[in-house]
Amino acid sequence: MRLVWSTKPSYALGIVTARVLVGLTPVAMLWVGKLIIDAVVASVQSSAPDWGLLVKLVLLELAIALLSDVLKRIGSLFETLLGELFSNELSVRLMRHAGVLDLERLEDPSFFDKLLRARVHTSGRVTLLSEILTIGEQSVTVASLLAAIIAFEPWLLLILVLATLPAVVGEAKHAGITYSFMFQWARERRELAYYRWVATDLRPAKEIKLFGLSDYLAGRYSALANEYIAEHRRVATSRAVTGTLLATVSTLAYYGAVATIIYEAALGIITIGTLAFLTGAFQRSRTLITGVLMGVARGYEQGLFLKDLFEFFEVRSRITSPANAVIVSKPVRRGVVFENVGFRYAGSERWAVRGVSLEISPGECVALVGENGAGKTTLVKLMTRLYDPTEGRILLDGRDLREYELESLREACGVILQDFFRYDLNARENIAVGCIAADNDMARVVDSAEKSLAARVISRLEQGYEQLLGRRFESGAELSGGEWQKIALARAYMRDAQVLILDEPTAALDARAEYDVFQRFSDLVSSRIGVLISHRFSTVRMADRIIVLSNGSVSEEGSHEVLMDAQGLYAELFALQAAGYR
Repeated sequence: MRLVWSTKPSYALGIVTARVLVGLTPVAMLWVGKLIIDAVVASVQSSAPDWGLLVKLVLLELAIALLSDVLKRIGSLFETLLGELFSNELSVRLMRHAGVLDLERLEDPSFFDKLLRARVHTSGRVTLLSEILTIGEQSVTVASLLAAIIAFEPWLLLILVLATLPAVVGEAKHAGITYSFMFQWARERRELAYYRWVATDLRPAKEIKLFGLSDYLAGRYSALANEYIAEHRRVATSRAVTGTLLATVSTLAYYGAVATIIYEAALGIITIGTLAFLTGAFQRSRTLITGVLMGVARGYEQGLFLKDLFEFFEVRSRITSPANAVIVSKPVRRGVVFENVGFRYAGSERWAVRGVSLEISPGECVALVGENGAGKTTLVKLMTRLYDPTEGRILLDGRDLREYELESLREACGVILQDFFRYDLNARENIAVGCIAADNDMARVVDSAEKSLAARVISRLEQGYEQLLGRRFESGAELSGGEWQKIALARAYMRDAQVLILDEPTAALDARAEYDVFQRFSDLVSSRIGVLISHRFSTVRMADRIIVLSNGSVSEEGSHEVLMDAQGLYAELFALQAAGYR
């Protein structure tokens, strides 16, 4: 509620004021109705109608009804506006929080389920806001009606409790059961969403058609969905049956009270107007108390989902900037040093890398080589502090990476990973994401595109740098794999990076483009640290030094000539690749 209020205090105050006033109108209208009936009965008995009083009472009831309608519409307007603002603010907060969490967290399936629940239930929690406001309004009405009922017939209060409590207890119990069901099936619901995405998205569409996977995916979705529906049916049926039985008890208690009120009116103990007032007040009170308590039960249920959201917000990153953090110097003076570095991913017993000790000096271009799973990309993630080493340490200019201000360290690195993302943005923005602060610096964007050879690709686009890329939105232009790779390379060049890292940067490029890209990369590394990961030995051999990884550790290092003379793993891999060209 503090979040709601802080979103737009003026809207929140307007809603509360409108709701409180609307909550008082039912008892006012019932009371005026009682006065009208008593006035009519008195007029019949005296045979001299007091038309002036009757007109005033009718006009008063009309005014209350009109005021109630106006207040409801004003409150509804404020709620709609505040609800949208609140939903947007929560979504933005969720996006920002997800952005600062450790990569390790996001790669954890159980945590990803928590993220899914938080994301899905963010927009849905706006209904909780409306629920709380409705409970508040109904509570005001109930309080005013109960005060009037107690003034006439205090014993009716006990019957009201008997008429409403059983149904509410049942709803509260089933709210917990429903939440447990949704919680336990979070993974399956994510799996269902995945099957829907794979079967309908453009990116996997070609393989889906070529491999004939449509029926297979639809079948897996259908089988899992049927299991989900069966369990959901069981929970929903139990809730409906229990609710019906408890509602029957409530209805019987209500009509017992009504019969008693009619009995008193028939004996003349109360007036006809009082009869109408009490039956109306009792009926509304019963309905509203049930509504309030059921609303509390629904609020409890939604609050359980809201708990997921706030638990997500409570998660903190382990990789953060220390107090008195150091800023990365420009240029880097002493380079990067790995000292007996070891790392294994969470939940894994296998070491991704271990015992790695190496040094990379400024102005040096180093190539990391090895078979798949040797630990090349893991070293890049450690160097950019996406992860911290499990053992050992990494130094930059003689300082542990953990001593540096995290944002400064990331800004000092220009990285293109092998699984770079293709943004459905225009060409300029796709390049500028490498340094989004320079989004409007066209000279810098163009220069980066020239260095990566992306400028030639963009020159062929109908709208140039403003051309939307990808097929997600209308008028988007799709690029080939090699063209996307040039766009991604430009992102690395957008940064004033002290460490340039290219992970499989030329996998989708032709031989000529690959050669040009590496030549330009070599020129840029002149006073910086360059790290290149590639399986193409035609590229690797041009590096100043080659480091060969095997089973997560350094097995060889040296120039191409030195490693070939050593007749080790590098020479073996080079010979295997070269054989394909003979």
